[in-house]
Amino acid sequence: MSQYKIEAGTGQHIGDRQEQQDRTALFAAPHAPGYVMAIVADGMGGKSGGALAAEQVVRTAKQLFDEFYPGNDVRNLLENIVNEAHTVIKLSGVSSEKEPHSTFVALVITPKQEAIWAHVGDSRLYRFDGPNYGEKTKDHSYVEKLVDEGKISAEEAKTHRLSNILVNVLGSSTTAPYITFGEHSALKAHDSFLLCSDGLWHYFEDAELSAAVAANSPRQASEFLIRKARDRASGRGDNCTFAIVKLVEPPAQAKTYTVQKMRRAV
Repeated sequence: MSQYKIEAGTGQHIGDRQEQQDRTALFAAPHAPGYVMAIVADGMGGKSGGALAAEQVVRTAKQLFDEFYPGNDVRNLLENIVNEAHTVIKLSGVSSEKEPHSTFVALVITPKQEAIWAHVGDSRLYRFDGPNYGEKTKDHSYVEKLVDEGKISAEEAKTHRLSNILVNVLGSSTTAPYITFGEHSALKAHDSFLLCSDGLWHYFEDAELSAAVAANSPRQASEFLIRKARDRASGRGDNCTFAIVKLVEPPAQAKTYTVQKMRRAV
């Protein structure tokens, strides 16, 4: 039995853009008690194409999660979301004469104390162990490829002029997206996750994010992170979107009951 309860929330700011093209959502599976999903999609494409693409990702995720049952494979679920959303985005691009694309990052928490996630593009998932940074997803971007090849350092990648070029997205008319999966088992109270678009992570070090999430409720952390991102963007910020999932200790009902019972006995 899980020794934690889940607290979650989302945050969003348009930044200094004319349109909000990111989408985020939290879902519970109606046919699979104990399964929870968080998702972030960063749309690209101009003329509202990016917003339509990101909206399609979230809509597809909800539809397929609504059909999810205990015993179904979570990785297959995430893969199906990516493939179906990719197909629909491609078709909508043809019919609307736009070039819609979207990133994808999603997390599923299971009643077996497992976390399973997948991503496409540069929207990230961070995992924290209490106030400590645990791990994060690896961007599917051109600068990350340069880092892997030893041509630039990770520090240089942060300010590289081509840092916004992605090599893997949903909606591409030339290549199908590839998916990177991750997982973590034996979840416990004080573990937490942050899913976010580059409009957030661009302005923070890993340790800053872990500290902000650990020290605050999801709502308080959202307000703090948006405020800091806006300050650091200095009027040039992108859409800022994220979801926070925290595992917290459940109320000590049994302990409280014991104390009350002892007091009555006295």
